[in-house]
Amino acid sequence: QVQLVESGGGLVQAGGSLRLSCVVSGSIFAINVMGWYRQAPGEQRELVATITSGYRTNYADSVKGRFTISRDNAKNTMYLQMNSLKPEDTAVYYCNARITVGNYQFWGQGTQVTVSS
Repeated sequence: QVQLVESGGGLVQAGGSLRLSCVVSGSIFAINVMGWYRQAPGEQRELVATITSGYRTNYADSVKGRFTISRDNAKNTMYLQMNSLKPEDTAVYYCNARITVGNYQFWGQGTQVTVSS
């Protein structure tokens, strides 16, 4: 089992920045990929960014150049640095962890990000 707890969401003006954190506990050693997803009202949940155990990263086109995903294994924490925020970035952001052997997937409870124009 893996437990994920997000924090760092809030209200920010367009052009501003926020940093989300996701603290991981449980079977951390088994995790292959971690990522951030988001879901806006009335929309499907979508991928924002992922980072593998080998530190390879992947970003949605809509956030490339503005968002940076990272992880600090010593602190069992994953981050999402969000710069140049836009109103369309408004959503609930979820932390995700995947264990490919057995195809397990875990989610955090989500943190709200609201960007005002």
